[in-house]
Amino acid sequence: MTSVAFLNRAQQKDQFESNKLEKRLCKLTAQAIVDYSMIVNGDRVMVCVSGGKDSYTLLEILLLLRKRAPIEFDIVAFNLDQKQPNFPGHVLPDYLTQRGVTFHIGHQDTYSVVKRVIAEGKTTCALCSRLRRGVIYRVAKQLGATKIALGHHRDDILETLFLNMFYGSKLKAMAPKLLSDNGQHIVIRPLAYCKETDLAEYAEHKTFPIIPCDLCGAQPNLQRQAVKELLQQWEKKTPGRLDNMFRALQNVAPSHLADTKLFDFRGLLPQDCPFDDGDRVFDRD
Repeated sequence: MTSVAFLNRAQQKDQFESNKLEKRLCKLTAQAIVDYSMIVNGDRVMVCVSGGKDSYTLLEILLLLRKRAPIEFDIVAFNLDQKQPNFPGHVLPDYLTQRGVTFHIGHQDTYSVVKRVIAEGKTTCALCSRLRRGVIYRVAKQLGATKIALGHHRDDILETLFLNMFYGSKLKAMAPKLLSDNGQHIVIRPLAYCKETDLAEYAEHKTFPIIPCDLCGAQPNLQRQAVKELLQQWEKKTPGRLDNMFRALQNVAPSHLADTKLFDFRGLLPQDCPFDDGDRVFDRD
């Protein structure tokens, strides 16, 4: 086989794998959208694009699904320029213009606020997220967006679950769909069923112009990073474990937890008929 023929064959194989991955991401994203009724006919979806692999992939997959969907919905991309040093402000506008995507760039110096308020060496993510969220809600209202789409994936959701358990004493993750605190906005996470490794591979195939986060991306010893590494070790040791853990979030039995607000333990009494939430609730069929 000649070197040219070998190269062509390698390129064909790479394209095949890329197409297969894209189909998988489209299928999982479409399934999440249907399961949680994330997008309905006539929606105007504001896709928050940070310049990272996840948000680029979210935008690309939604653009693909819009072409095939039995409903009509509009997409507008939004990026917040937080005035971080050396932020390449031209990258996203150039990319979005090239893709033919309607977009809006917001400008808000949250970087200076975070650096002023948070002591050196402390985690900046919480305050940065709150400030960014406020801007996102304001812009969504200005743009007439009916849904706000974020690029969080399956691994983000599981990491949040363990972070809340380990450090917040709460059994709480990220919801695939939620109502904002002020009740005015619906936030959706269409990539909720997608693995981070698939998103990273897809971003590499598509050669997205990735913009690193200089504010928090390089912070050492983040609690989230520690949890991420723990989950990766579990998955490496027992492949499929993270899928099982995510399915557990969709298969909750309040009677077998310990929250008296979710289940009436005080009012539990013997009865003459079988109890649906009894001690066999987790038995195999």
